[in-house]
Amino acid sequence: MSGGPVDLLIGQELKKTGAGNLFTVFGEPDISLERTGDGLVVVTLHGVDVDDPTTGAVRSNDTGQIALWMIDTAYNGDSFFVRHCYFTGGGDPYMRLKVALKAEIDEEAWATLNSTVSRPFDVPSTGRIAVKVINDYGDEVMKVFEVE
Repeated sequence: MSGGPVDLLIGQELKKTGAGNLFTVFGEPDISLERTGDGLVVVTLHGVDVDDPTTGAVRSNDTGQIALWMIDTAYNGDSFFVRHCYFTGGGDPYMRLKVALKAEIDEEAWATLNSTVSRPFDVPSTGRIAVKVINDYGDEVMKVFEVE
């Protein structure tokens, strides 16, 4: 066998669709941080930029092309701990999640998860948060942000 390990061999049809992405060189969530009147922090997700290693171009995805985004509201620099999780995306993310979980989801609870704006949270004692975004291509990027 030639051409590399079997688990990395990809048919041409997958390479053309974006479904065969194995590596992302780098990317960055596009967010803004705001403070509420009572000093809490709110994160707003605007999109994500991902380097496409096959072309060298930067692929910008709006929130309609983001499957999931998460926040570690007290990032310690060692490991990402999901403290907030939100689902966006085009189509019907509610139905996709119901099918994936094989369960009914309370619509009121869903309304708090289907958002590009986080629930307010305390300023982290670590002074940092981390935001991780997964787009519809399966690209996963994370960035650490200082919170004053």
